[in-house]
Amino acid sequence: MKIITYNIRGLGRGLKWALIRKLVKKERADMLCLQETKREVIDKKVCQALWGDSDASWELQPACNSAGGLLCIWNEETFKLENKLIGNGSIYLEGIWLTDGGKVMIVNIYLSCDAVFKRNLWEQIRHANMGGLWCIIGDFNCI
Repeated sequence: MKIITYNIRGLGRGLKWALIRKLVKKERADMLCLQETKREVIDKKVCQALWGDSDASWELQPACNSAGGLLCIWNEETFKLENKLIGNGSIYLEGIWLTDGGKVMIVNIYLSCDAVFKRNLWEQIRHANMGGLWCIIGDFNCI
């Protein structure tokens, strides 16, 4: 399973899109998780342009007034989504990794520095189904 995670600091257009598409292809990524897209709307056309193929699904946590924003794009042939939870600053994806049949939970995070906010998110994750592999990625703003 190959997951690329990247704080894009604004999705922009053109050059960033081409660099992401090239990286996904070069690394043969199964999933791409972006933080800080700074976009409130991302459609199929944008996801296909970033992924470089039409065989992709995605989930979005929109930016708020051009701040934050998360995007996960994955290959439908390698990951089957079974459950999702999209919250303020996180995307939780639960599914089956089809290449080995294993259950996997992926959490893409872009957190504020607010301790109460972080504690609430960790409580949600702690109470989620714990069976399977976990991958918690993103920009945690821990400093």
